[in-house]
Amino acid sequence: MPEWKQVPAAARSAVSETADYVRRGVRGQGSERDDLLLGAKTVVAAMAAWMLARYFLPVAVATFAPFTALVTLQTTVYRSVRDCAQYLLAMTAGAALAAALAAAVGIHGWTFGLLTLIALAVGRVRRLGAYGTQVAIVGFFAFSSGQGRIDYIGHLVASVVIGAACGLTAHLVLAPARHTRHRQEAVAELHTGIRQRVGTLADVFEADVPDDGDDSAGDGRPDRVRRLRRDWRRLSDEADRVRHTLDAEAENSRLNPRRSVDDAHEALPRARTALDTAQRCLDHIRSVSRSLDHALDSGELDTVPAAFRTAYASLLRTAATAMEQVGRTGRTEPQHLDELLDRTAAELDRAQRAARPGPDTRPAVSTLQGTLLTDAGRLVAELRQGHRALDPAA
Repeated sequence: MPEWKQVPAAARSAVSETADYVRRGVRGQGSERDDLLLGAKTVVAAMAAWMLARYFLPVAVATFAPFTALVTLQTTVYRSVRDCAQYLLAMTAGAALAAALAAAVGIHGWTFGLLTLIALAVGRVRRLGAYGTQVAIVGFFAFSSGQGRIDYIGHLVASVVIGAACGLTAHLVLAPARHTRHRQEAVAELHTGIRQRVGTLADVFEADVPDDGDDSAGDGRPDRVRRLRRDWRRLSDEADRVRHTLDAEAENSRLNPRRSVDDAHEALPRARTALDTAQRCLDHIRSVSRSLDHALDSGELDTVPAAFRTAYASLLRTAATAMEQVGRTGRTEPQHLDELLDRTAAELDRAQRAARPGPDTRPAVSTLQGTLLTDAGRLVAELRQGHRALDPAA
C-alpha cells in the first residue's frame, strides 16, 4: 500500500515538471523551445503524411509515410537530410532485393532466409548509417505482404516519398533556431569564471606574506584551495558540455535557411579556438592548484620568499585577464591582447628572478618554485598560441 500512496505525488511532480518545461519553452529561446517546436512539427508532418498516404495509396503501405516523416525530422536540417537519404537508400535496397528474389526464384521459405542473409549483409554498408537494419525490414514487408509485386513496391516507395516530403517541408517552413550568439556567450562565461577563480588563487599566494606581519589573511587558505580544485573540475565538465553545444550548433548551421549573426561562419570557429585555449589553460591552472595545495599541507608555502609570491600572484592575474580577452564574444583586440601577453611575459621574468636560490634557500622551496614557474610558462605559451590562432597576423 505505501507504493500506491506515492503514485499521486509522483504523478503530480511529473505533471509539474512537464508544465515548467513547457512554460520555459514558451517564454524564451533555448533547448526547451527547440524541443517543443520539433515535437509540434513532427506531429503535424506525421499527421499530414498519414492522411495523404491514406488518400492516394493502399492502406497496407500508408504506415510508411508517417514513419518516414519521423525519421526525417531530426534536430538539425543537415541531420534530417542525411538520415532521410540513408533511409531512402536502405528502403530502395530492401525493396529491390525482395522484388528481385521473388521474380527470380519465387516465394519460399529458403528464399526468405536468403533475403534475410543478403539484407543483413547489405545493411552493414557504412553509408547507410543507423538505418542499415531497414534494408531487412523493408525487404520483409515487400516480400511477405507485397509478395514481391512491382505495384506494391511502387506504392511503398510513394508512401516513403510522401513522408520524406512532409518532414522536409516542415523543417524548411520552420527551420531550427540558430544559437551562435548563445554559444559564444557560453564560451565567454567559461573564460570569465576561470578569470574570477584565478584571481582567488592569486589571493591565496599573496595571503599571509611573512613581511606583512599579519597572519589573519591566511585563515582558511587550504579550504579555499580545495574549493578551487572542485571548481576546476566543475569548469572542466562545463567546458566539455560547451564543446558539445558548439559541435551541435556547427551542424545546425549546415543547410539551415535561417540567418544568424553576420559573421556566423567565423564566429563558431573562433569560439571553438577560444574553448580549446581555455581547456589547455585549465590543465596548467589545475596543476598550479595541486602544487599550492601540497605546499599548504606541508607548510612549504610560508617559507617561499614574499617577492616570489607577490610576483607570481601578479602573473596569474594578468594571465587571467588575457584569457578573458581571448574568450570574448566579439573579435579580440590584437593590440590590447599583445600588451597583456607582453606584461605577462615580463611578470614571468620577474617571478623567475625572484626565484633565484640564495645560500639559505631550502631545496624543497626551490623545487616548489620551479614547478610553479613551469606551469606558468606553459600557461603563457598556451595564451600566445590561442592569440595566434584567433589572429594569425599577431
